[in-house]
This record gives sequence, structure tokens and C-alpha cells, in this order.
Amino acid sequence: MALSDYIHTFGQHLLARHGERVHKIALDAGFTCPNRDGSKGIGGCTFCNNRSFNPNGRQPQALEAQLDSGRNAIAKRTRAKKFLAYFQAYTNTYADVVELDSLYRQAMSRRDIVGLSVGTRPDCVSSEVLDLLARYRDEGRIVWLELGLQSAFDETLRRVNRGHGLKEYRDVAIAARRRGIPVCAHLILGLPGEDESHFHASLDSVLEIGVDGLKLHPLHVVKHTVLAQQWRRGEFRPLTLEAYIRHACDLIERTPEHIIYHRVTGTAEKDILLAPEWCSQKWNVLNGIERELARRGHRQGQFADMPMQKERILDAA
Repeated sequence: MALSDYIHTFGQHLLARHGERVHKIALDAGFTCPNRDGSKGIGGCTFCNNRSFNPNGRQPQALEAQLDSGRNAIAKRTRAKKFLAYFQAYTNTYADVVELDSLYRQAMSRRDIVGLSVGTRPDCVSSEVLDLLARYRDEGRIVWLELGLQSAFDETLRRVNRGHGLKEYRDVAIAARRRGIPVCAHLILGLPGEDESHFHASLDSVLEIGVDGLKLHPLHVVKHTVLAQQWRRGEFRPLTLEAYIRHACDLIERTPEHIIYHRVTGTAEKDILLAPEWCSQKWNVLNGIERELARRGHRQGQFADMPMQKERILDAA
């Protein structure tokens, strides 16, 4: 058995829909973030060191070079012949729409790049950007809008200096899906002050608003962040591997089976990761989730009809 036997994975979705493997090539287009440049704040989220998801740091190669190296590495590993340009690092809609169009089209200019996935903050997606993404869809390209919500609790988002709330996410998610743009929501498990009831309530809120894909991430501590200072002072304790696997499986069971899981864990480079150590070992986590679902005899959607926990969201908003 494989993880895709229990979860509706992004890879299997693309394989079924397009008849062959389609893989993301992660890109850093040199964007910044309004929570770093002073527009909304300075320093960013308390957990954010961009190298934790972008090994190239803040000196990215040209897009062409990134596409070449990403394509070659993925093709060698998977033999894939089609790719998505994944604008991943920082806030990838934080620019004038003309500049965005130029960058996106540059990345999609090669025939084997069949679309794009754009990672961003929900407070940085204008109607003009949504119209631009909708035009790409109308041209027959694969398009995904990935929104970093992290938690549906405004109190939590303030605690980690996120710089936006649930309302911004709700407005953009609804507006995007009305234009036919599929939305993938990012949720972090283990944020300071949260427990499993918060994890479930955040999932409930995202499902109620409407979503097409999900990414789950464990909160990990990386160097040169406020969270690292809090961890050193004993003010924050990350989830254990066993707890994360249990919580992730609980959420997967409650997720309707038509929703696509783009990711069920996240990792960081060993040279910047402080805790927990298991966040450097992706396959241990993935295999653990697969084994736990097999042990339970359950798969995605098993308990999708469980009642929602709206009152927790309303209390925290």
C-alpha cells in the first residue's frame, strides 16, 4: 500500500487528470513580504526564516536557471515530462500585476511547463491578480492559488505576528473560487497556544468557506527567528512526531475525499533546524502517517460528516 491509497494526493490527482506525472518546480522570484518590508510589519512571522522552505535563501538564481535545475532533478528522480512552476518563496503576488504577468509568463514559456501554482498571503491578492490567474485558466493552463492561512484563529495569528486575520482569507478564497481558480489552504499544526481542538476548528472553518486543496505543516523551530528565542526560553514546545502523526491522521479522516492533499508534512534543512529533529526526515513522517491510517483501517473522508466546531472560531474572532 502507498500513502495515495489512503489520501487524495496532488500527484495522483494530476496523474489521473493528465495521464502522466506532473511535478512542481519550486521557484524563488525574489519577492519580499509586507510583514517584513514595513508595509504591515518588520521581522515577519515569529516562525519565519525563509530558508526553511527555500534553500536558495535571498540570492535566487535567474528563473531560467531555477527551472532548468529543478526540471533536471525531478526528471532524473521521477521521469516526469511535465511541470508546474511553483512560485513558493515569500509573497508571490506582492507586486504590480504587469510585473506579475511578465514573471508568470516567463516561467510558463516552455512547452513542458503546463501551469503554475502561486503561494501567497491572503491579504496580498487583489481582484486584478485574481483576474490574471483566471485568464491563465481560460488559456487552458493548470492554475492553483496557495493561501497561507496557518490558523483560523485571529488570536493565534496575532500571537505569531502574522499580520492578517481569517476575514482576509475568507474574502480571497471566495473571490478566487468564484472565478474558477482552485484554492489550496496551508494550515500549521502546533502553533503556540493551540491544541487539537484548534486544529479541528481551523479545518472546519476552511471547509465551510470552501477549498479545493490542503497543505498540513508541523510547526518547527529554525534559527534566527523569534520562535527560536521563545523555544530557548522554554516558552514553546513543539509537537512530538507521534502527536503530529496522530493529529494529521485525525484531520485527514475528517477531510472530504474530493479535496486534494498537496502536502501532509513540511521539513527544514538540518543546518537551520533547531527542533524538533524529526522535521528533517520527511519520509519518516509520511511513512508514519501511512502506517497509522493503515492501523486504523481508515482513509481520507472516513469521518467527513462529523459536526463542525464553529463556536470555537466565533469565540476567537
